[in-house]
Amino acid sequence: MNTSPARGVKPASLEESSVAEYLQATPEFFERHASLLNKLRLPHMRDAGAISLVERQVEVLRERNQLLESKLKDLMEVARANDTLTDRIHRLSQRLIRAKTLGETVNSIETSLREDFDSMNSVLVLFLEEARTLQPAATRFLRPAHIHDTEMKMFESLLQNGKPRCGQIRDAQRDFLFGKDSIEIGSAALTPLGLKGAVGILAIGSSDTARFHPGMSTEFLARIGELIGFALART
Repeated sequence: MNTSPARGVKPASLEESSVAEYLQATPEFFERHASLLNKLRLPHMRDAGAISLVERQVEVLRERNQLLESKLKDLMEVARANDTLTDRIHRLSQRLIRAKTLGETVNSIETSLREDFDSMNSVLVLFLEEARTLQPAATRFLRPAHIHDTEMKMFESLLQNGKPRCGQIRDAQRDFLFGKDSIEIGSAALTPLGLKGAVGILAIGSSDTARFHPGMSTEFLARIGELIGFALART
């Protein structure tokens, strides 16, 4: 085999980096020299054989296509989930509009969370003075309280932040919200109602420790919190 440099071509110009830079700068090179494509051989990624450059390009395009299809499927699933959630928020809005009194508003919130959102472990902590008048008829869903109560100290950072928070909660918080017999609550979403929680807190619990986690989006929770906060302050 002749290993001497090609006539008229300097050895330095045949360095791999130079060839790579040239091909990168001249992507139409193989259009002018199509016959070279089937002569170039690349090691196969899965065995010791070799495939042509064209075959390798087809394989790369196929892999990219599969990746794009997977991403598109994920985006479609997210879009469907968002559509479903938007529809549920719409039904919640309709219930709140029909409510005329504080008691009706509280009942509407509880019914919507249970029937529209499938949230069977929900608690509404209300700082409104009028909420105390509902105490005799209150279920475990409604928890009248005062923002300066000692128990509220453990929610101080949540109220000051004024934004929903998701994840596992401390035992003391869980016991206050869901009762001391609620050890099955593995994660929760806490949403302040009103400016810095001036109206109260909405807590939604789940037995699934991964159902509510710190990395999840809280945009829809914030919207739900705004709707409920406005409705409660109105009545």
